[in-house]
Amino acid sequence: MHEENISGKILSLLEDDPEITIKEISTKLSVCVDEVENILRAMSDVRQKILIVDDEMDALLALKVALQAEGYNVVEAKDGHEAIVKVHSEVPDVILLDLMIPQIDGFEVCRQLKSDPIYSHIPVIMLTARGEIDDKVEGIELGADDYVTKPFNLKELKARIKMVLRRNQDI
Repeated sequence: MHEENISGKILSLLEDDPEITIKEISTKLSVCVDEVENILRAMSDVRQKILIVDDEMDALLALKVALQAEGYNVVEAKDGHEAIVKVHSEVPDVILLDLMIPQIDGFEVCRQLKSDPIYSHIPVIMLTARGEIDDKVEGIELGADDYVTKPFNLKELKARIKMVLRRNQDI
């Protein structure tokens, strides 16, 4: 069973029978109890969720720790394919997207997300070492909400994240 379908099936079971136990859900969906518990825990997390997409582990982990310290729920992806899967399963509130990632580059990930009516509303902040004006223009034309070049100032990035989240709430 695909991960993104499990949450919906759990919700359906809970709507049909609010008294259903985790073990009963696990049995009906043929999913282990731990996985059901993890999904329910994630579904009840009301913190704003940020997806960081970067194949550089040092940068990813440092940014993840800094954003978790700010109270965000942070999930990560290491390549473009994993990013698309995580968007479908996690539905983040904002995506920090590196351009130079394996499999599907950041431009293509942005293009796919912004062309999908289900996910096009999710703000994308492109993070990259590529500071050429043509790259910035291409990112913005694809629908990115902001473009930050590496190395970046963490305080400024946090302010930009808050800005796009605030702007998205006003929609």
